[in-house]
Amino acid sequence: MSETNYDLVIIGGGPAGLTAGIYAARARLNAVVVEKMAAGGQVLMSDWIENYPGFPEGISGADLMMRMSDQASHLGVTLEYEEITAVDLTDPVKILTLGDKTITCKAVIIATGASPNRLNVPGEERFIGRGISFCATCDAPFFRDKVVAAVGGGDTAVQESLFLTKFAKKVYLIHRRDALRATKILQERAFENEKIEFVWDSVVTEIGGGLTNVEKVTVKNVKSGDTRDLAVDGCFMWVGIHPNADFLAGAVETDKGGFIVTDQTMATSVPGVFAAGDVRATPLRQIATSVGDAAIALHSAEAYIENME
Repeated sequence: MSETNYDLVIIGGGPAGLTAGIYAARARLNAVVVEKMAAGGQVLMSDWIENYPGFPEGISGADLMMRMSDQASHLGVTLEYEEITAVDLTDPVKILTLGDKTITCKAVIIATGASPNRLNVPGEERFIGRGISFCATCDAPFFRDKVVAAVGGGDTAVQESLFLTKFAKKVYLIHRRDALRATKILQERAFENEKIEFVWDSVVTEIGGGLTNVEKVTVKNVKSGDTRDLAVDGCFMWVGIHPNADFLAGAVETDKGGFIVTDQTMATSVPGVFAAGDVRATPLRQIATSVGDAAIALHSAEAYIENME
């Protein structure tokens, strides 16, 4: 098994990971960003971003991440596209396993982000990729002039539902409460959109269809207990997230949701290990906060490495 040594390993290539990589390159640290899929993370699925400073007209998620990735490349950031399957963070020299090789380093920044939650209802697993989607930006064009369900009530659910209306002829927005949690400007846009029909106080209990496609969702009113079927051609889900941290196997302290606990310097419970972005226990998960987390995490990691030496 081959082994490579670095000062710093940054796990994850989303906004936090790339920002940490940019700062590491400017600090002249011997660092690598390890990403198991594509640089950009969940932001790649965002249709349009209006709240990231510097883009008064807004920018697509894909374009924003391309700019960050290009900036990282320009500064000489090393990216490796591998999946870390195991870690040993207990000693001063950290050991990370990637397939048939290992990486050793003095410090680690975990920036692996988070992924969408599932509903865990009958029919869900069967129809994922066959009418069930977690990304309107990716799949909305497949539902042109069709009827779809959207589940959730936060910013992502409302913003993605609005995007769906560019293609679908009707969107049922299903929410377990009687009021949305999304920011007011998004709520206003949703209420003004004639293609969106709100299904309040309701949860999806089953997803049904034919051999290859969704045909209906069954919803239950949580107050009355009544159920009904909605005829739809697809179902989009935005019901929260969970941290991408299974590979840590309890190596650092987490909260009850599995998100990594840090202090204000982004330090975890393990010396030399830091966390940034959506994988961290934080009251707000936005691109701007991920970028800020990463700058602090890199500053802290750099100081830690200097003290080791």
